[in-house]
Amino acid sequence: MDGQAPPPVPAALQETTVDSQGVFQGRFLRVWRDTVRLPDGQVAVREYIKHSGAVMVIPLLDNGRVLMERQWRTPMRRVMTEFPAGKLDPGEGWLACAARELREETGYTAREWAYIGTINNAISYSDETIHLAFARGLVAGPSQLDQHEFLEVFEAEPRQVLDGVRGGIITDVKTVIGVFWLEKFLDGSWPLAWSQAPAQG
Repeated sequence: MDGQAPPPVPAALQETTVDSQGVFQGRFLRVWRDTVRLPDGQVAVREYIKHSGAVMVIPLLDNGRVLMERQWRTPMRRVMTEFPAGKLDPGEGWLACAARELREETGYTAREWAYIGTINNAISYSDETIHLAFARGLVAGPSQLDQHEFLEVFEAEPRQVLDGVRGGIITDVKTVIGVFWLEKFLDGSWPLAWSQAPAQG
């Protein structure tokens, strides 16, 4: 379904926005409250978060391992294991964001990239879209963490990562989806289209 227009919405499912108001503006999150007319004519309220979008990278090391991160996530009140990821800046494309986040968080740059597509990770309360991509031909360098960013970067065998998902240790949804893509790529089921990273200006 890549690149295709979404199918028409059946009348029995269509909601029509009657009013839309912003109720909170944060540093990068905006909360909105919509009044909508339901298919049966009744009126309901929908509250949701508007998000600028993000990118997640599955970094493949030459030794067969992948790069992972551990960091504290305040909403969960615990340390989470994830693939490198970060928020899109205004007007930024997925590749520029992916390369920037990989470099800032891990210190690595990549010679090749393979774009997977997008996921919507919280459709009941957020419009966030996350772009997913693989990176390989990694070259190490110094990380450039943000001022208030603390994380631990480590290498993991693909089997360890799969076991982490199966055992409930890795629960971050974008990372879980990335792990399943990793499994399919490594067993040859889902080949990727690789392209060279653009020259750095």
